Amino acid sequence: MLKTSVALAAALLAALPAMAESQLTVVNFGGANGAAQKKAYVEPFEKTTGTKIVSVEYNGEQAKIKAMVETKKVSWDVVEVESPDAARGCDEGLFEKMDWSKVGNKADFNPAAVSECAVGAFVWSTVMAYDGDKLKTAPKTWADFWDVKKFPGKRAMRKGARYNLEFALMADGVKPADVYKVLATKEGADRAFKKMSELKANIQWWEAGAQPPQFLVAGDVVMATAFNGRIDAAQREGKNLKITWTGGIYDLDYWVIPKGTPNKDLAMKYIALAASPDAQAEYARHISYGPTNNKALAKLDAKVLAQLPTSPANAKDSLKFDIAFWADQGEALEKRFASWAAQ
Repeated sequence: MLKTSVALAAALLAALPAMAESQLTVVNFGGANGAAQKKAYVEPFEKTTGTKIVSVEYNGEQAKIKAMVETKKVSWDVVEVESPDAARGCDEGLFEKMDWSKVGNKADFNPAAVSECAVGAFVWSTVMAYDGDKLKTAPKTWADFWDVKKFPGKRAMRKGARYNLEFALMADGVKPADVYKVLATKEGADRAFKKMSELKANIQWWEAGAQPPQFLVAGDVVMATAFNGRIDAAQREGKNLKITWTGGIYDLDYWVIPKGTPNKDLAMKYIALAASPDAQAEYARHISYGPTNNKALAKLDAKVLAQLPTSPANAKDSLKFDIAFWADQGEALEKRFASWAAQ
């Protein structure tokens, strides 16, 4: 009896590491994005590995990751983070190094998706949107967005300097490739704020991503800056909202592994699946955020591709959000914007 008990205890102890790896905690921003990830990544991973995925929603609180890493009590295994947090977390040593030999060939990925300690999860964009039922002539450029004679009515813009100053310079004739070079100078910033002032009387500010499609459908505004995924969601609900992709500003969300997780190897396997062409193509079918693995594009039909920031047609005149620029000058520009908006 004693021998049997000892043997059972030994077997249980031996199984503990395997049991610890039979469950993986994956953290994301929830909503339609979380639902798309469940179909494209979570369910296939559970099926192929027998691992149970515990999905956790959060609002991007990097402080939670930092606290876990510093106290060596890491309970999150894979976390979706926004680009500024990916860069900052890498610099602060909060994340494990990525084993790209397990993820895939770096050459297959959008260059912005490749990082020492993060893997690009998807590409999203801030774009110009309008209601196709109310505006029969499509605005084609940011100059059109600013043209209140040709397109009378209010414009919805996110309340803040970020994105708006870039859009203002493009409206004033600056090529997307030169926007940050110009904005980095005093003269360029002055130029952007001057252009914003031209439109100020016609701006209706928004602060939550759900607001632009609501404003458009209600007829409160004729055009809006908006997150492309929000417009996609409205379209799936039958709203005739349209996107003008020219001069859209795209950014990435990333997968990271908090430093010290006991499930690092399993976390790498999950990220490898989520970075694969088949899985990324499936994700894009559920929400119009673009694959970071370029090989996924060939697996998508024309209808899905037409809605993605990463499709060749939509990406050709787009602008990559410059994290380094906003880390360096963002605080001063946001203060200036707040003062300008209050006048």
